[in-house]
Amino acid sequence: MVTRSANVCSGHSAERTTPTVKKVPVGALRVMLDRGLVMCPDRRLDADAPAVFFGRVGVFEWNPEVPESSAVIVKQIDAMTRKDEYPSDTLVWDVSGRPLEQRTVPAFEARPGAAVLYKMR
Repeated sequence: MVTRSANVCSGHSAERTTPTVKKVPVGALRVMLDRGLVMCPDRRLDADAPAVFFGRVGVFEWNPEVPESSAVIVKQIDAMTRKDEYPSDTLVWDVSGRPLEQRTVPAFEARPGAAVLYKMR
């Protein structure tokens, strides 16, 4: 997963990505790899909305500078991979994991030349 993040995420660095990836259950990581889902750190996300899922491209983002965001994104990844349901909408969560409605967040930006190979079902 860290390698995929390095290839796709413009905000990737091993120091920001690896600690959160290590918190994700192994089964969830396997599902993510099989589906083409990606985890990307993004310091542009606001502190009060630090976790996002971009359903159209299959990317989970969190703000690594907000300590609670890692736990929130890991919880959401675990829940979504268990159900194997990935809405096409953009989902945003606050620091306690509550969904935020009608919240504007910075758009996902892939690394130049990167392709996200998300398998929609």
